[in-house]
Amino acid sequence: MGQGRITRLGVWGLILWHFLASNKVTAIDHEGFCSTTTFAYSDALGKAILFFEGQRSGKLPESQRVKWRGNSALSDGKPENVNLIGGYYDAGDNVKFGWPMAYSVSLLSWAAVEYQREISSVNQLGYLRGAIRWGTDFILRAHTSPTILYTQVGDGNADHQCWERPEDMDTPRTLYRITSDSPGSEAAAESAAALAAASIVFKKVDSIYSSRLLNHSKSLFEFADKHRGSYQASCPFYCSYSGYQDELLWAAAWLYKASEDNKYLNYVLSNQGWSQVASEFSWDNKFAGAQMLLAKEFFGGNKQLSLFKIHVESFVCALMPGSSSVRIETTPGGLLYIRDSSNLQYVTSATMLLFLYSKTLNTAHINGLQCGSAHFSASQISAFAKSQVDYILGKNPMKMSYMAGFGSKFPLQIHHRGASIPSIGAHPAKVSCNDGYSSYYHSSNPNPNVHVGAIVGGPDSNDQFKDLRTDYSHAEPTTYMNAAFVGSVAPLLAQSEQEYLHFFQTNRQNY
Repeated sequence: MGQGRITRLGVWGLILWHFLASNKVTAIDHEGFCSTTTFAYSDALGKAILFFEGQRSGKLPESQRVKWRGNSALSDGKPENVNLIGGYYDAGDNVKFGWPMAYSVSLLSWAAVEYQREISSVNQLGYLRGAIRWGTDFILRAHTSPTILYTQVGDGNADHQCWERPEDMDTPRTLYRITSDSPGSEAAAESAAALAAASIVFKKVDSIYSSRLLNHSKSLFEFADKHRGSYQASCPFYCSYSGYQDELLWAAAWLYKASEDNKYLNYVLSNQGWSQVASEFSWDNKFAGAQMLLAKEFFGGNKQLSLFKIHVESFVCALMPGSSSVRIETTPGGLLYIRDSSNLQYVTSATMLLFLYSKTLNTAHINGLQCGSAHFSASQISAFAKSQVDYILGKNPMKMSYMAGFGSKFPLQIHHRGASIPSIGAHPAKVSCNDGYSSYYHSSNPNPNVHVGAIVGGPDSNDQFKDLRTDYSHAEPTTYMNAAFVGSVAPLLAQSEQEYLHFFQTNRQNY
């Protein structure tokens, strides 16, 4: 009998070992039995990070894993004798927009800072650091002097008239920059935030690089603050609607976290009147992100920051189903729905903040959040956040994953130039601007290249999705959508490990 018990425990140990090795997650229901909803969160994380390799501009390294991409835009910056090679194409086009690129780097760095252990446990931390550095290297190159920052490479209007691979690109590589005479505080402050956050990521692994990032961050913040002006150079593609105060608070919060210099804390305290309750966290509006960072400082003992705590809690309350506060709507299938155009960008960023807020409550030993007459525990908040990740990965009315290459059913016609045209290796002949439209953009065939990890804009308000390349509002991926997803799926690695341990401990008593 004793031997039988040991043998059965050994079986459970093997099951647990297999989970820890593969991190394939099965939800555990209230009775301790495995439900039928299964997602490999570690696989989703790895693919979400891999996506960034498919968005790379410039000369690709030998370690490049996305083989259908090649070198591109190797002369960027040349008209003004600056090196602007590298960085990321922001979405399905071939333009490098510095403002959303920096926001993507900020989010990736935040995920790396908050979930380093979890990401490292599934061997993705090195890839994540590589994705961050590909972006920060470009920002450093773009910051050519204390009051000059290049903010865009490529003519957005001309680019959108063509459908061609980045490797074939022959549209104008027009350069846009901000200066003391032509400022753009949003772009400068976001770049400062990205470099400050990334400096924390690299502090223990490359201290010299980390110091360089922090020094440039301080310089960019001073530029953004002393030469205030709203950034409109990337309109109509990326227009500032929320102003630049949110980016200044966001950058100052990151600089305080990275440098521990009280002058940045004093800055946010002196300007806390700028803070306002947000209805989204996005490339344009950083208020909720700044408030989350500062609320964590509040719970850590700095009670002067209470206004930021109050404001981010109002945002959390608006997200939670059943809240008596003014609510952000959900689709019939349970997906947060903020606006129709690329809605999943807002879902992933909100989900990232929900997990961070839940983690902050647990760390501070706070029992939950009161939203009018409704009360939500930290576990309820993280459970709702998890439901958003699960929806994206396949638990939805369409029974499909909205991440290309994940699951058995996913979008096959994502709105992406490079993915929709055969690679240089498969089709060496140039595909011209108009040929791309006639032969590939309007084709009813699946993309020849699966852009693994790409999260598309997502379903409409009724949970419906038409897999059409021409429907850019729902079928186009973006770097910031994936960056926020990295910060949304990473916490589930730890959460699912705890569920399995509980499942193992509970069920082994029966053997």
